[in-house]
Amino acid sequence: MNIATALKSEISRVSRKEAKSQFQPLKKASTQYRSDIAALKRRVAELEKLLSRVAKGQGKKAVEPASDEAPSRIRFSAKGFTTLRKKLGLSAGQMGQLIGVSDQSVYKYEKGEAQPRAATLAAIAGLRGLGKKAVAEKLAQF
Repeated sequence: MNIATALKSEISRVSRKEAKSQFQPLKKASTQYRSDIAALKRRVAELEKLLSRVAKGQGKKAVEPASDEAPSRIRFSAKGFTTLRKKLGLSAGQMGQLIGVSDQSVYKYEKGEAQPRAATLAAIAGLRGLGKKAVAEKLAQF
């Protein structure tokens, strides 16, 4: 074996070892950055979904509650809701328009298949103290 070849292979080995030790922290950092970016992308996707749900909910008009009662304290029963709608002489579509939901939701509330959300409960509570004339005026605004 030639001394020049031995020296060349030794220099090559030492330089690879040195380069590896220099690049190892960069590789670790790069891996961590990629992981962080993936986590951020997932978080952005979740927030965009939440934002679209909130934006869809903002488009609905609802009647504000007549009292200062907290929406979580409002009681709801399917039978009482049906009675209120019939007392006011409203169709399911008209009732839904007043409280900010679809007529199908009104039917589900009346059958007990679904429970209204807090904002809808507040709107229902706002209708409880109104008469037929007041409700007709509110419907005319839509």
